[in-house]
Amino acid sequence: MVELDVQIPTAFDPFAEAKDADAPGAKEYVHIRVQQRNGKKCLTTVQGLKKDFSYEKILKDLKKEFCCNGNVVQDKELGKIIQLQGDQRKNVLQFLVQAKIVKKEQIKMHGF
Repeated sequence: MVELDVQIPTAFDPFAEAKDADAPGAKEYVHIRVQQRNGKKCLTTVQGLKKDFSYEKILKDLKKEFCCNGNVVQDKELGKIIQLQGDQRKNVLQFLVQAKIVKKEQIKMHGF
């Protein structure tokens, strides 16, 4: 029997390079959602900001800019979430892009 020097490739991950690079599939998104409370009242949530940002300072600027109330909530699975009164989705999106906190391509807006 002839001995052949053949290497069989092991588990090859074709997306390994894409995870390391700044590819569209490798991004962490910032999610802006609106939740219906009771009646006409609703709540805007911002989730997925980087952990090194000061959530309290961002919240303070958002509240001052849009004349609304809000708070920062700590969730076990999702981390810190910013909550604002009212439907502030478009305003928050513009604020985050203008303040250069995140790029527009990294934001996903959800809602009705």
